[in-house]
Amino acid sequence: MLRAGLSELTAFVAIADGRSFRAAARTLGVSPSALSHSMKGLEARLGVRLFNRTTRSVALTDAGEKLLRRVVPAIADLEDAVNEAASSRDRPSGSIRISASESAAKPIVRDVLPDFLVAYPDIHVEFVVDTRLVDIVADGFDAGIRVLQDVPRDMIAVRFGPDMRFAAVASPEYLSRYEPPKAPDDLAQHRCIRFRFESGALYRWDLEHRGKTFSIDVDGPMTLGNLGLMVEAALAGIGIAWVPEYQAAEHLASGRLVHLLPEWSPSFPGLCLYYPANRHPPAALRLFVEAVREWANRH
Repeated sequence: MLRAGLSELTAFVAIADGRSFRAAARTLGVSPSALSHSMKGLEARLGVRLFNRTTRSVALTDAGEKLLRRVVPAIADLEDAVNEAASSRDRPSGSIRISASESAAKPIVRDVLPDFLVAYPDIHVEFVVDTRLVDIVADGFDAGIRVLQDVPRDMIAVRFGPDMRFAAVASPEYLSRYEPPKAPDDLAQHRCIRFRFESGALYRWDLEHRGKTFSIDVDGPMTLGNLGLMVEAALAGIGIAWVPEYQAAEHLASGRLVHLLPEWSPSFPGLCLYYPANRHPPAALRLFVEAVREWANRH
């Protein structure tokens, strides 16, 4: 039976993460030559090449990609077991790594974490901001935050936000130059601010009213990958932005932005904290989930 030590697999993951033997060696506190020798030994025992090496870069082979997808969750489980054993003391400890967009992370950072981190000073929480719909298990995350409809079915979801409503918004200055749209089709004649996911996909505008739906691939002078910047672009009069209503609520209330086609603004279940249903959550994550659930119930 082929065997690989934990130190070898940890080194393999570090090299894959940094795409560099030198960077991984610094992280692990060993020499690059020792790390290279270790990986050559692992490749020899497995009978496959895990990395394609050049003088400037390191890239995973297909076999390396397959191994990484299996090893990352396994190492995470081992770290969870160690953290859980440490948490059997009076002071729970451990790390929680969460994938979320900036706007989705804000309410948790603002309303949950201040009290949570005071109550559990030995627990460390890391947010990785990303607009992609990542596979939290394969990418080594403990949990993620998404709207409910995007949460995979094999996950446990804890809702903490109200229903979300999207809105088309523009500044009065923009509307002084362009006739406000009266129907979804009119958006084709307007300068729209588009959103692009990190995956490269452009977000389509899905409008809905009394059972009728319009899915529109708008056009315009600007494409952004950040909802906050889309609101800023709308405030600057660049065009019409399609954003969650809460992102623009302050400016709508002050009159700096105008809600267009409000009867066509759809709503759907809001944000959730989610984590794998088929894995025993470590103590730190269980405590964090409880804190989010309690805060959501209060509000």
